[in-house]
Amino acid sequence: MQRTAVGSIESAHSWRAAFLTLAILSISFGSPLAAVVGLREIQAALHTDRSVVSLASALVWIGNGLGGVPMGWLADRIGIRRTVAMGILMMAAGLGVSSLGTVWALYVGHGLLIGFLGNGAIYAPLMVYVSRWFDRRRGTALALISSGQYIAGMVWPSILEIAIHHVGWQTVMLGYGALVLAILPLMTLLRPAPETLKLAPGQSGRFGENRMAGLSPNMTMVLICAASFLCCVPMALPASHLVAFCGDVGIPPAQGAAMLSVMLGCAFVSRQFWGAFADRFGGLPTVMAGSFCQMIAIAAFMSTTNEAGLFSIAAAYGLGFSGIIPAYSVAIRDLYPSREASWRIPTVLLTAMSGMAFGSWFAGRLFDTFLSYRPAFGTGVIFNLANLAVILFLLLRIGRRQDVRMAVAAS
Repeated sequence: MQRTAVGSIESAHSWRAAFLTLAILSISFGSPLAAVVGLREIQAALHTDRSVVSLASALVWIGNGLGGVPMGWLADRIGIRRTVAMGILMMAAGLGVSSLGTVWALYVGHGLLIGFLGNGAIYAPLMVYVSRWFDRRRGTALALISSGQYIAGMVWPSILEIAIHHVGWQTVMLGYGALVLAILPLMTLLRPAPETLKLAPGQSGRFGENRMAGLSPNMTMVLICAASFLCCVPMALPASHLVAFCGDVGIPPAQGAAMLSVMLGCAFVSRQFWGAFADRFGGLPTVMAGSFCQMIAIAAFMSTTNEAGLFSIAAAYGLGFSGIIPAYSVAIRDLYPSREASWRIPTVLLTAMSGMAFGSWFAGRLFDTFLSYRPAFGTGVIFNLANLAVILFLLLRIGRRQDVRMAVAAS
């Protein structure tokens, strides 16, 4: 493997791997959006509560997170091509099962097939895969590929809303399943990642020998996982309920879908900024900054039901929260060796997706109880504050340990 610079594994092949992964994720992340855009229609068709249907979206997130851990292990043993190909087949099958028109079919299709065996075999393994192609611009690369979620969010909601209006949600799920299968030919282009360079004498990671913030490696991992759960509970509220929220306040579904696209479009643009920010300042400071911006925007959703105001808040929310999830992966690569990435990154993604799952379901439950999304948004602010407290603790520990090391060196 030729390298473009001394001490770096990055090359033109690195960026080809990143853009190929981006294309795959831009389609795979669209698979659960039919249930988000068609939430009210599915609720009416199944004659059930909104929290029952929103649980399907929650199961995708938790299935994605749970599946990432064993699928990351599997990808190290059978290769990234076979693992992702299996995920594509399972995702298409999940959309087919979900279209059968029962609550349990929706749960099995979304939780097991689209989530655990589908995106679980695609998202986390590809995050680890791309992280191994980069060392100098890892944050930028991970931000880029994670933007597949937002490309999906920009492109698919309005298309799905129009299609659901004309042919119904069940036909739309079947059609999207066929589209997912079109990813399969791209598998031939995935090539093995290069071996990571060993650090030369005198080199260290971003935090060097104090990289665990003065805590044991596993305790640091537990705190990072807890932080990822706490910030993803509020993150799920607009992602899963924005279209339904708009319908409840009198905004047409087409405008609600457009608002979701605007939010995720802004997230796509700003994620590139957050990736560069992570390359410069590190993963945990990026989480801190993005989480603070997310909290302000979540609180703002309680301030108005005006269409123009909500469009502005949705755009601001997209600009703020988009860098958080890839920044956790950067933080893991900052703190831990490459050989541990195949299980540590999926584990953090598991807790993050569990937070998304809980947030999606809990917001629906709060709506069923209060017939309003205001309590859900207020609860989201509380979870966000707890996340900021955990990240601030870690950053203070890192700063304190580095100050002690510098003082010892000076003496």
